[in-house]
Amino acid sequence: MVDMHLEVSIFPVSDADRAKAFYQSLGWRLDDDVAPAAGVRLIQFTPPGSACSITFGSGITSAAPGSVQGGLVVADIEKARVDLISRGIDVSDYFHGAPLPKEGRLPGLHPERQSYGSYVSFQDPDDNEWIVQEITGRAPGRG
Repeated sequence: MVDMHLEVSIFPVSDADRAKAFYQSLGWRLDDDVAPAAGVRLIQFTPPGSACSITFGSGITSAAPGSVQGGLVVADIEKARVDLISRGIDVSDYFHGAPLPKEGRLPGLHPERQSYGSYVSFQDPDDNEWIVQEITGRAPGRG
């Protein structure tokens, strides 16, 4: 089997400069901001410690702004929530259960703080949703 690496995910936005300012406020690394063709602008950011980046801009997707959900993994959900709040991000309360659909979310941290079990979420300015999941120990095969 050939190795395949997920390294870039496309996020639809309505205002590239507003989205750029938002992702900069998260402390993510700006990798690129280029206009390689008429009507096309590509802006790429990478979260700290991630091998996967997001790209947004103009002229790159027909998806509607606000239609994407992304996932982030952290070792400590409480520290992550405090950090996001300190950056001015409107973050949900903690929840556990099924992260999707929203009706499957139960309030509070996972009662046993089980790895893969606790979440928070936040939205970018276009309402693309980010689900932040706490993983303290990886399941077998998920190194």
